[in-house]
Amino acid sequence: MDGQNSDVYRIAQEIVAREGGYVNDPDDPGGATKHGVTIHTMRRLGLDLTGDGRVNETDVRRLTAAQAAEIFVAHYFTRPRIAELPEPLQATVFDMYVNAGANSVKILQRLLGKMGFKVEVDGVIGPKTIAASARAHAVAPDHIVDAYGIERRNYYFALADRRPASRKYARTQAGGKGGWITRAETFLAARYHLTAEAFRQRVAAWD
Repeated sequence: MDGQNSDVYRIAQEIVAREGGYVNDPDDPGGATKHGVTIHTMRRLGLDLTGDGRVNETDVRRLTAAQAAEIFVAHYFTRPRIAELPEPLQATVFDMYVNAGANSVKILQRLLGKMGFKVEVDGVIGPKTIAASARAHAVAPDHIVDAYGIERRNYYFALADRRPASRKYARTQAGGKGGWITRAETFLAARYHLTAEAFRQRVAAWD
C-alpha cells in the first residue's frame, strides 16, 4: 500500500472511531447504523453478511470496523472523486461525505461560489468542481479548509434549526456542543471554534 492509500485508510479508520458502534435511533433517518454505515448503504451494496438472502439489522450488527473502513474508502472517497480535490480538503470532505453524502460536495460548491468560482451546486465532483477547488486553494491555501469547516458547521446548525428532532445531535442534554458541532470543529483551527458562550447564544432559540 502506497503512502497516499495509507493516509486515506488512516482517515477512514478515524471516521469509524468517531462514528462509534451500533445504533438504531428513531430520530436518525439513516436507520440502523454501525461504524457509520447505515442499513440503507448495506442494502444498496448487497452486504448480506449472514447469507440468508436479506440485509437487515442482524447484518448491520455483524459489520466490522475494518469492513466499514473499506466501504468508506471505496464508496465515500474513491467513487465520488474526493481524491481529486486539493489534498488539504480531502479529510474534511471525506468525513462529511460519510456523514451527509452529496451534501458535503454541495457545501464545497456553495463555498466556491462565494469565493467567486462559479460551479453548479449538484453534489457531484466533476471537472469544473475539481478545477475550481484547485484555483480556490491556490488563492487561499491557508483559509479554505477552515472556510469549509465553518460552512459545514453552519449546515449542521441550519439542519437543527429546521428539524427539532435533530437538535440532540448538535447540542448535548447538558447544553454543550453536540456531536455534529464537535465533529465539524475537529477540522477547524482552534481560533475558529465557538466559545461556550457563543454556542449558547447560537442555539438559544431552540429552547
